[in-house]
Amino acid sequence: MSRTPRRRKLLILENDRALRKELEAIFADLDVVCGEVSEQALVVLRREEPDVVLLDLGPADEKSNAPGLELMRQILNLAPETKVIAMTEHDARELAVRAVGLGAADFYHKPVDAGVLSIVVRRAFRIRELEEENWRLREQTGSMALEGIVGVSDAMRSLCRAIEKVAPTNATVLILGESGTGKELLARALHRLSGRAHGPFVAINCAAIPDTLLESELFGYEKGAFTGATKRTQGKLELADGGTVFLDEIGEMPVSLQAKLLRVLQERTIERIGGRTPIPLDLRIVCATNRDLDALIAAGQFREDVFYRISEVTIRVPPLRERQGDCLLLAQFLLQQTAERFGRPTRSLSPDAIRAIQAHRWPGNVRELENRIKGAVIMAEGTVVTASDLGLQDPGEDPEYLNLRVARQRAEMQAVRQALAVARGNLSRASELLGVTRPTLYDLLEKHGIDASQFGRAAATANEQSS
Repeated sequence: MSRTPRRRKLLILENDRALRKELEAIFADLDVVCGEVSEQALVVLRREEPDVVLLDLGPADEKSNAPGLELMRQILNLAPETKVIAMTEHDARELAVRAVGLGAADFYHKPVDAGVLSIVVRRAFRIRELEEENWRLREQTGSMALEGIVGVSDAMRSLCRAIEKVAPTNATVLILGESGTGKELLARALHRLSGRAHGPFVAINCAAIPDTLLESELFGYEKGAFTGATKRTQGKLELADGGTVFLDEIGEMPVSLQAKLLRVLQERTIERIGGRTPIPLDLRIVCATNRDLDALIAAGQFREDVFYRISEVTIRVPPLRERQGDCLLLAQFLLQQTAERFGRPTRSLSPDAIRAIQAHRWPGNVRELENRIKGAVIMAEGTVVTASDLGLQDPGEDPEYLNLRVARQRAEMQAVRQALAVARGNLSRASELLGVTRPTLYDLLEKHGIDASQFGRAAATANEQSS
């Protein structure tokens, strides 16, 4: 049985009975509770738990604060998440500024203009909704699809299930994905969930080491093998014995060295540079790259036999732009983590920052998001991170991809137009295709400004041209 979502609750605290009735009528579509500016209001607050409070501060003189100012302090102390809108007389601007300084979410000057006040109140509800979403996302970081992996999208859950399946085996794994998608994090998860978790995890970036040094870095060398080899030195492969070696950016490995790696993949033995004795190894090999290995093979830059050996199991990591719902979740997680690391106060994301994060394409993936969050935590003024702090462009209020009403209207209009096209403008046939009555179809045509006759004319024109 589906649950009906609760209506947002507004508490109006106003001593003028006539004005209370007027305000109640303005917000008839909300769950409205009214009361006077008194100590009794705190009892109502505890009982009703409103999302937003519209509070008339009352008159203020030079010797004392307005009657509602102390009540506002008590409301915010009891329910700091509640959004309070301070309502004042037209000439009490200083009082309004004082109220905002004490924690009011917004203010409004009398006399009441229904349209303007409605905008102010609904903006407070919107901020409340965004904060609730922030809290929900923060809670979700405690129950991710896989320990150490932040993500709740279907794509990431499917990926984590694949990691869990392949981890207990000794299969050689190839992880493919764009730069910054967290391939090493997944390699570490493979190691942590395997029977080798007690052994070493050794990572080496094949693109970060010059070709002339990569061989000795991987295989080690004997004393006197070359100038400067003053002692026997173990390579990374040997150091990973009993555990996992992660070869990042495998696509950058020189073809000459790939031949030597092939023997390791086939026989699990190595020979140090300058050595003659094969050294058996018990290790698992996990590779990763952001390159197109098929293209490299076609260009003669990557050995096909090596490719088949390293890709016993291939795991593809989706870019951040394809992980629906994960962007904001990751941002919340990184924001909290970075603030703790730098000893900064806990920060939250402003509405424009949330919109900007969801709209950005993130070509640098998680690494780009992490860097932007890090810079924002360091440079932001106060405890709220804005789109400007992140260096992102705010796409504007209520972007269409977040607006279900707009999405439904667009889908509805597209369905009507498509039915008319198939029916060649025949309204009876179009209404049958849509599963609605003709009167309903007329309403839809008027609602979306669609001229049904144009579909009939288009069909007739098409017939003429084909004959």
